[in-house]
Amino acid sequence: MLVDSYGRTMNYLRLAVIDRCNLRCTYCMPVQGLDWLPRDELMTNKEMLRICNLLVRMGIEKIRITGGEPFLKKDLLILLKDISRINGLRNLSLTTNGVLTAPYVPELKKIGISSVNLSLDTLDRERFIKISHRDEMHHVMETLEVLLSLGFEVKINAVVMAGVNICDIIPLVELTKRIPVDVRFIEEMPFNGGSHLAVLHWDAQRILEHIQEHFPDTKKITDAPYSTSCNYHIPGHKGNVGLIAAYSRSFCGTCNRIRITPTGILKTCLYDNGKLNIKEVLRNDINDEALENIIMQAVQKKSKDGWEAEKARDRPELSRESMATIGG
Repeated sequence: MLVDSYGRTMNYLRLAVIDRCNLRCTYCMPVQGLDWLPRDELMTNKEMLRICNLLVRMGIEKIRITGGEPFLKKDLLILLKDISRINGLRNLSLTTNGVLTAPYVPELKKIGISSVNLSLDTLDRERFIKISHRDEMHHVMETLEVLLSLGFEVKINAVVMAGVNICDIIPLVELTKRIPVDVRFIEEMPFNGGSHLAVLHWDAQRILEHIQEHFPDTKKITDAPYSTSCNYHIPGHKGNVGLIAAYSRSFCGTCNRIRITPTGILKTCLYDNGKLNIKEVLRNDINDEALENIIMQAVQKKSKDGWEAEKARDRPELSRESMATIGG
């Protein structure tokens, strides 16, 4: 089992399969985009499949595929099919911005993916363009419609930004009345590729108070084990509302996840520098037993929480990183 020095068991992997994205969301990267990496600097399907097989043998039960935008990877479905066949894997899920996703949703169903997180920060077309610098909201809404029609569990992730989309909080909450989705509001994080200095004006508590002003009967519900969101239900609504304190980092004490970036960097915390370059290790023809030992050593160095991980960084500037290159 993958157990850190604080006795926490890691059973959840977030695997970023590509660094590229077809949107330019201000909380993730500059308008001009990033310097995308050459293909040989990214992990191959073979390498990702090998590490997934190994990690499942070591206790990983859930894998979430992220990016960048996963559907910019041309052979994504092949990789998903191969990962879905790993013996012992209990849950395979996906995070997407929804721009390219709709035509592939039936195939995702066949593969066995039952849960999809959809990034959507506004229900207003003009604000969508302002945030993402692309006129693609109609494609995202099409993806949402197809996912719901085929019975997927859908969670909408909305990053809350002062002066940008505060007016969208209530319309997004109202969405949970009409359709069975969970809308999670995420504190803005500093990982924006240097586009601006992120200052947390709207933390999870302030977002909750804003929601309660409009929906005073909002009730706290039981959170799933290891949940990163505090979850609420409004009577009469089909879905729920969640708050993710991604910058406040109030959920770190029960963290059960590790990340692998598109370049193969193993991160035991979103806020650390990375503990191990798995891609380099794999390309040195290491055997599985030795690789297991190296991974175990890296996991045992997992920080107590995100604040400790940030303090220990030898590269302190968080905003130079992007969620696209880390893995959303």
